[in-house]
Amino acid sequence: MQHQAGILDLLKIQGAKALKRSRRAVIIQPGAIGDCILTLPLAQFIINHLDIGAIDMLGRADYISYFPGRTCIDTIRAIDCIDMHRLFCPQADFQLTDRDPLIDAFAGYSWIVSFLGEPETDFEQNLIFTANCSQSVEIIILPLKFSSLEQDHITSHYIRYLCENCSLQTPAGYDPSQSQPLIRPTSSDKQAGATLIRQAEIDDTAPVVILCPGGGSPAKCWHLDNYIALAERLKPASARPLFLLGPAELEWFSPQQINDISRVAPLLTDLSLTEVLQVLSCADAFVGNDSGITHLAAAIGLDTLVLFGPTDSKTYRPLGPNVYLFEDKTPAFASGPSGALQQRILQRLSGICA
Repeated sequence: MQHQAGILDLLKIQGAKALKRSRRAVIIQPGAIGDCILTLPLAQFIINHLDIGAIDMLGRADYISYFPGRTCIDTIRAIDCIDMHRLFCPQADFQLTDRDPLIDAFAGYSWIVSFLGEPETDFEQNLIFTANCSQSVEIIILPLKFSSLEQDHITSHYIRYLCENCSLQTPAGYDPSQSQPLIRPTSSDKQAGATLIRQAEIDDTAPVVILCPGGGSPAKCWHLDNYIALAERLKPASARPLFLLGPAELEWFSPQQINDISRVAPLLTDLSLTEVLQVLSCADAFVGNDSGITHLAAAIGLDTLVLFGPTDSKTYRPLGPNVYLFEDKTPAFASGPSGALQQRILQRLSGICA
């Protein structure tokens, strides 16, 4: 009898595991790079607390293509391949056809969590109707704005809102600081990153410091002269500066500014987001503004020095085990050099690269 009871217990455990594997969730996240990365703690919470075996993300493919295999996200799907705009039409005019692609897009999910749309709107009702055409689905739509941020990190609000709307107890003392990286580069990433750094003619036997002077808007960016000064002052300290510029920065900066950058340090441009991750995985430190790439650097566990000007750092700071915040709320943040802040950055880098 004891032997039979043991077999039954084993079968129950296996059955529970099989049931969990069959339960999938999807997060609809149409936001930018940083928004997608700051969704990862919520995704992990869903897996841990909603008995979910796998989770997908529906978003901009170029922003999340590297998630599978490196994060808790199993599969990504391109949001522009689905007619999401149909869900915004008035509920009275919303129609579905037999074998409608919208029904197929949300079939098989037990949970749908959306950053698109707003609660208690036509979008929510149309999504509920569409998703429940295939099976019973729980749907949560997060508001674009929370009534009171209360100086909490935005990920705390995501998790709290989810708990309040699905009868879960909000975790006490939730700490979004993340003692473990949200994104785990692979060994192949590190090999590819080392190749890209060598191609930039960087001596990777010395510490490599990535300088990323771009961001979502010029007002959020520490003045470029500060980054150039850091690169010049890093050279005698046996650290190798390497600039990283994306398409937006190549448009913002004048040819003369780009020449000034190239004069003081090697420059990498035209990298895919996966290639950026690979380069970051081989660096020793990163200095950047409140930007998607800074969120990426922090999320992989790189020593990340982030410069905040007008943005609320308490709510939107990058998450990772090695993040250092530097703030300057004065108008001079984006308009000119700051020797005092440069010195603080250099002191922190000297400790990291020693």
